[in-house]
This record gives sequence, structure tokens and C-alpha cells, in this order.
Amino acid sequence: MKALLTLLLVVTGAGAPGGGGLPSKTPSAVGMSEKRLDAIDHIMSRAIRAGGFPGGVVVVGRRGATAVEKGFGTLGYADRTKVVAERTIYDLASLTKVVGTTTAIMILYDQGKVKLDEPVSTYLPEFHGGAKDDITIRLLLEHRSGLPAAKELWRTAWSPEDARRMVLATPLECSPGACLIYSDIGADILGFVIEAVSKKSLDVFLRDQVFEPLGMSETTFRPHWTLRDRIAPTEVSPPRGYPLRGEVHDENAYSLGGVAGHSGLFSTASDLAVFAQMMLNGGEINGVRLIADSTVALFTARTEENGTRGLGWDTCGGDASCGKHLSPRTFGHTGFTGVSMWIDPDRDLFVILLTNRVHAARVRRPSKVIADIRNDVCDIAALSVRDFGAGPLAMPASFRADRASGWNRPVRTRRYRPKSSTKTKTNTKAVTTTKTPSATTKGATATTAAPKAGPGF
Repeated sequence: MKALLTLLLVVTGAGAPGGGGLPSKTPSAVGMSEKRLDAIDHIMSRAIRAGGFPGGVVVVGRRGATAVEKGFGTLGYADRTKVVAERTIYDLASLTKVVGTTTAIMILYDQGKVKLDEPVSTYLPEFHGGAKDDITIRLLLEHRSGLPAAKELWRTAWSPEDARRMVLATPLECSPGACLIYSDIGADILGFVIEAVSKKSLDVFLRDQVFEPLGMSETTFRPHWTLRDRIAPTEVSPPRGYPLRGEVHDENAYSLGGVAGHSGLFSTASDLAVFAQMMLNGGEINGVRLIADSTVALFTARTEENGTRGLGWDTCGGDASCGKHLSPRTFGHTGFTGVSMWIDPDRDLFVILLTNRVHAARVRRPSKVIADIRNDVCDIAALSVRDFGAGPLAMPASFRADRASGWNRPVRTRRYRPKSSTKTKTNTKAVTTTKTPSATTKGATATTAAPKAGPGF
């Protein structure tokens, strides 16, 4: 019987790593330039050699298939296991807010179980009192509830239940609707709403309603210990006192038991590609309708009073973390650990980047490295599309990763007095100079030649 079961698992693929993902096609088959996409290898290699992160995965998808699905570097600086796009699991950090929490709210909204302009206290009676009674589901999604960005639960909470009570008791920083504060606390409240309405824990609801229907078998909270060797490690010296691998990086999410509305999901890039394609398709993939197309449009649209924010989702603000060339309707999100996902419905394109930039970075400013790489990858993907608008724009002569501005030294402003043969007073000028690491600096690669723009691109 045991041998028969083993044979069935092998034949069907059950229990094997990887959820299947999307089909792979050549760039030309989906209207993209292979030569231009090759520039992704260049900028990822520069970031890894400089020490911004030990490794990462990039997936670029278009027209229902992946044109790029590639791992770079290693899991860690001590663990030299190669990153594999279909196998390597990353801590998604705040991508949890959209892949998990917002998606759950969208489903409950479609089912008529959650109304956007209903007070949160309708679903969560313990969240009430004073101005909190005016906070709606919509305001939480827009980050306009008045709740603060975060609260250091991990310093004093002695159990997940205690941390939950602390979240619910968090005082407001402003009146609901009066300010925009990107809030982890607000996302946690949404997680509690999902649990109260569905009568399931957040992780179970998402497993049953999102991940299993989509075949996202590698996406989960609190991954099993047997997956540890496939998970990219995060912080080496966190407040917990031991290196983190397979345990959520965010301290507050850990205090909440590893399952939280703002953080806690782990996944592979291949699983996320399926999710991104579902969103591009208007909430459906492979005959599975997860969300109404009208709901996808509603939640991912930018609102005038809310800056770049939609409902739960962010939108592409231009050179923030999505480059300069994706369409105005592009939506997505980022995560603190070094992850991002951007979805461009006009180009039928998505771009996923997963790294563990919080893992013992060897540059002084890993946040600047990941910001540049996010922008570069999105720009390369957008500029590689051949059949959009009037045709592809020219590729840049160099990328942000080539300039490496501020990776090891901040951009500084200095004042100087021009040389003059006379003793007359001259005006001083403020000149911004960027100091890049010298060729002898450890990890520096500032002299590497950048790809040149030309007809071949």
C-alpha cells in the first residue's frame, strides 16, 4: 500500500514542490524583446555583487505566460544553495496585505458579507468607542482610518491574544478620513474582520478560498519546518535573538502568532505569477472565478483624495518602486523584506521581484539598492514590450544599478567657489555630486559597463 501511494504521488506530482505556475513562452511569442529582457540579468548581478542581497527571483509575465522566470544568486551568504525560481520560498512581508488580506475582503465584498462603507464595529464589536465608531472598511483599505503606522506589540505582548487586544486598543492619531497614514495596524484590523465574518482564522480562509482554488500550493503562513532548506533566510540578528529562516521577519506579525493582516505570508515567485495573472484576467484563471471583474477594477483604481492608493492596493506613482514606464493604471505593492509585484493591465504585463535584502546586506544602504533594482526591473520589462502604443521607447544608456548612487555613500550636496584670477566676490553654487564606491571597495562594481541602447534592443 505504501509503495502504491508513493507511485501515485510520483505519477500525479502530488506533494512535489512547485504549484505548476503559468506556462512559459519565449519573449517573442508574447510580443517582447528577448535582448532587452536580458538586461535584467545585468542589473540583478550588479546588486548581488555589490552585496545588496544574496539572491532573488524575477518573473515577467505577459499574455497568460511567463517570458522571464529566473533565479539569481544564492539563498544566503552562508547558505550557497542556488536560488531556483520555482522552488525558492520568500517572506512576502507587506505583499501579505494584497495577496492575502485585501483579496479576502474582495471575496467577502462579492459575497455581500462585507460592505465598504459600513463601520468596522458592525463586524468587530470590540473595536469601538469615540472616533473609532466612524472608521469604515473603506477607510482601513485606503489607510485613512486615523490609526498609526504601527505599534511595537513585540516589546510587551506576552501572547498572540494579548497582541490582538493591544491592536484593538490602539488610539487614533487623527480623525478618520482626515489623514493618510500607511498602517500595519489597519491591515491587522481587516484581518480580524475577515475572521469574524467568515468564522475562520485568516490563514484557513485564505487557504480555502484563494490558494487552493488557484493551485498556489507553496503559499502559506507559518511554513512547515520541512520546507526550511528552500526558504531564503532573513535577518541574522533580530530582536528575537536568533537568525530567522522560515519564521516571519516582522516582529509584530510574530507577536500575533505568525498570521497577521499586514505580514506573514511566504510564497514562491511561480505561485505569485498565477495570482498576478488572475488579477490581470479580472479575477479569473483556468476556469476558476475568484473575484468579480468589477471588484478588481474597483479595488485597484486610484482615488483622487488618496494619493497613489486604491483599496488595499497601491498604484504606480512613477519612479517610486515601479519605474517610469509602466502604465498609469498599474497596481501592485511592495514588501519590506525586498519583494514587490506590479501588474499593468494596459500592457497585459506583470513584474514580480523577490529578494531577502534584510539578510546581512553588505552594502551600507540596502534600501537604496532594492529601490533601484525594483525600478530598473519594471523599466526593463515595460521597455521590452514591442507592440504597445507607438512601439518601444529607447533603452537607457545606463540603469540605476549602474550608477549605484547612494548604495554605499549618500548623495551629498557640497558648495564650492569657482576659481577666479580676480579678487572680486563670486557667487557660490550648490552642486549635487554622487560618490560611487571605488573599484577597490569591497563589493563595488561601479566600473562594469552598462548595456548600450541600439537597434538590437
